[in-house]
Amino acid sequence: MITELAATTVVALPDNFGSDLGKGIGAIALYAIVGLVLMFGGFYAIDWTTPGKLNELVRSGKPNAVIVTASGMLSMAFIIVTAIMSSGYDLTAGLIKSLVFGLLGIIVQVLAVRSLEWLTKIDVGGTIESEKFAPATIVVAAVHLALGAIVAVAIFDPQVFAPAPVV
Repeated sequence: MITELAATTVVALPDNFGSDLGKGIGAIALYAIVGLVLMFGGFYAIDWTTPGKLNELVRSGKPNAVIVTASGMLSMAFIIVTAIMSSGYDLTAGLIKSLVFGLLGIIVQVLAVRSLEWLTKIDVGGTIESEKFAPATIVVAAVHLALGAIVAVAIFDPQVFAPAPVV
């Protein structure tokens, strides 16, 4: 005698699963849009403030242009990711913080590289146009990455947003 045993598995999802999933997809899309706008803005800010046409230099494979551009993009990503992570699951606050801190990061990056160029007398424009790798490119890339990290850490510092003590 053969007995058949029917197993029934019921997979139950929470009632709000669909709406939570939809909100998550929407949040990802909005953060991606803000991130892309900031990344493009950062790229064009570097391009605008640097002699030469950066996108053409990158496309033609100029090693120094590629390194400077990549470090600028990574720096912006540090800032954007930190702003998102510090938003405390508040989408509106996260988007605003990402946009504001990202714009501030772009301004800081441009000012820092221009200041570095002025202080060290590095010809950033000439360097990024070179066909050969220039060691000075590492200094420019380090400034981009360091400032991205500094701005990112400042976003996480609770003292940056703490109200002033009442005296």
